[in-house]
Amino acid sequence: MALIRELNGFTPGFGRDCFLAETAVVIGDVMTGDECSIWYNAVLRGDVNSIRLGNRVNIQDNVMLHCTYQKTRTVIGNNVSVAHNAIVHGCTIHDNVLVGMGAIVMDNCLLESYSIIAAGAVLTQNTHVREGEIWAGIPAQKIGVVSKELKEGEIERIAMNYVKYSSWYKSSDNNQKIPF
Repeated sequence: MALIRELNGFTPGFGRDCFLAETAVVIGDVMTGDECSIWYNAVLRGDVNSIRLGNRVNIQDNVMLHCTYQKTRTVIGNNVSVAHNAIVHGCTIHDNVLVGMGAIVMDNCLLESYSIIAAGAVLTQNTHVREGEIWAGIPAQKIGVVSKELKEGEIERIAMNYVKYSSWYKSSDNNQKIPF
């Protein structure tokens, strides 16, 4: 069972039909929307400020979500995928965004809808990614625009796939013990 911990008077809250992996950690001032999934070893640490997730957000394995004390909170819209090993810290991410594997999104960044942050990209503090832009590199910079194919074939597909994947884990048939 996931580690869900109250801290400083704040207890994490979850929308309907969410999945939390057994090794996920959710602490303090964290609220999710419906059909969210928080995967193995992901940490959502709402200890110094708040973390808010919209509907159908997937926080994949080893992701770290955090904030800055008395300065920045983390707000993530609907249908957002934060891929394996990413760090998202004190920023705002609008609806329908893909943050790639190992990407880092720093304080006060703003990612508008239908943007893609490439795997391994580092968005330095105060970066503004406009709607439909693709950013990559260290430090990240705009490298292109999101096509209709990327919008439907990546951003929307991955968000919906994670709703499906989480249903596999919530199924009682898949929670059987494996004999050794």
